[in-house]
Amino acid sequence: MNKASISDLFINEISVDGYERVVEFKEAKSGLHAIVAIHDSRLGPALGGIRAYPYSTFEEGLQDVLRLAEGMTYKAAVSETGTGGGKSIIFADNKKPKSPELLLAFAEAVNYFEGQYICAEDVGITLQDVAQVGEGTPYVVGLPRRQSSGDPSRFTAFGGYRGIQASCQKLWGNDSVADKTFAIQGLGAVGMRLAERLFWGGARLIVSDVNSELVARAVKDFGAETVAPEQILSVPCDIFVPCALGGILNASSIPNLRCKAVAGLANNQLLTLQDGEALYQRGILYAPDYVINSGGLLAVIVELEPEGFEPQTARQSVDRIYDVLMSIYTLSEQKKQPTYLVAKELAELNLQEGRGRRTLAPVFHG
Repeated sequence: MNKASISDLFINEISVDGYERVVEFKEAKSGLHAIVAIHDSRLGPALGGIRAYPYSTFEEGLQDVLRLAEGMTYKAAVSETGTGGGKSIIFADNKKPKSPELLLAFAEAVNYFEGQYICAEDVGITLQDVAQVGEGTPYVVGLPRRQSSGDPSRFTAFGGYRGIQASCQKLWGNDSVADKTFAIQGLGAVGMRLAERLFWGGARLIVSDVNSELVARAVKDFGAETVAPEQILSVPCDIFVPCALGGILNASSIPNLRCKAVAGLANNQLLTLQDGEALYQRGILYAPDYVINSGGLLAVIVELEPEGFEPQTARQSVDRIYDVLMSIYTLSEQKKQPTYLVAKELAELNLQEGRGRRTLAPVFHG
């Protein structure tokens, strides 16, 4: 570890095998405690959201940011976004608003990388929080400003819907969601938007969330059935749609799944790669998470172009998730390999051969 201090920001460089940079930051006055992880920047500057979460230990937070940063590498590589994989976390009590001082201290941490890391919103961070970070650093996307993309959740949800349609096409020979049953785990900004799209497509919904108000809203607005959070993974359905936190597909949960496919928007759904093999052996179609949930990334990178954000361009880019997933499903069948492995091999090939590498420097319009 290499420890240093810039102004009042405590900086601790942590060496982690397989990662380009992992840095811990603290700032006493604001109470900031954060980690930024850059996994791979061969295709462009690392881009990934800021996750604010009440981690119980430093090690728990470190492991989460490492997994998330690696996932962003594969997400960017498969989608050829011209960005690398990075992520940041803030150890935070999400029941309390984040102070401007804390968010500006985090902005100083982002500046430490001089554009090598670009941040955005994620779990526990609002658009207002991102805007506050943007007051202290140019290296932020998804701002509620002209030439920026704003809230990326609408693009993530649209991409998820197109990915679900691709999964329906693979399973039933047509991409309609009508009269199919979807079990949605998590009704946050993305999960609720996706539930709404599925409702208007004629789907039947079963939902679960720890927030009873969100569940009540889904019942009222979409006529959804509800189950307790501990039951959502075993409820009978056509497609299970995880939209909460990661690691939920594992040796304990997979034997209890009663679905034909898993197609959701949570990050790091597989606890281990062996769990992807277990889904394949059970005959459950799996939409690799970093493919189906890449809509937000595909949208925010548009604002890095010289002319800034253009919604039609972003929509067309996100729409391609359908075709990418269909290609992965086809290759999986042809090669007799699990979909997670096909997607991983595709991402690694793009990384090795430099496919989609950024050729123009990103432009920051904040």
